[in-house]
Amino acid sequence: MNQSLKWTVKKFEELTLVELYDLLALRAEVFVVEQNCVYQDVDGKDDKALHVLAKENDTLLAYTRIFKPGDYFKEASIGRVVVSPHLRGRKLGYDLMKKSIEAVETHFKTTSIHISAQCYLIDFYKNLGFKPQGESYLEDDIPHIAMFFEK
Repeated sequence: MNQSLKWTVKKFEELTLVELYDLLALRAEVFVVEQNCVYQDVDGKDDKALHVLAKENDTLLAYTRIFKPGDYFKEASIGRVVVSPHLRGRKLGYDLMKKSIEAVETHFKTTSIHISAQCYLIDFYKNLGFKPQGESYLEDDIPHIAMFFEK
């Protein structure tokens, strides 16, 4: 794991304006612009989530939001998994997901996690212990599949 990164988990109201701006900008850069997907990223759920941030020198490099059981799915959930495009290929996504799973365990006292994964990332999530379930479906015109993690 990259030792120079500073990992934090924050409630919505604990985020600074700069952190909120940075995470929304990173999400838009990847999910809207890079993936050429017009959708409503600001979905009214950020205030219910805990936000996992990885920074280096005050620059946001990776991010997820996590939900307690019942807030998004029946199980706890991890979503908006994003790594800065400039840092791909350095395994930061694995570190991000491991920190997010750990945060779910610490803050929600569960290891039962449900994600809606983009299909092209199935092997990435399988390597972290997630198992696909059911058929793929379109979410914002991108193929997704339900995946589950249980420690």
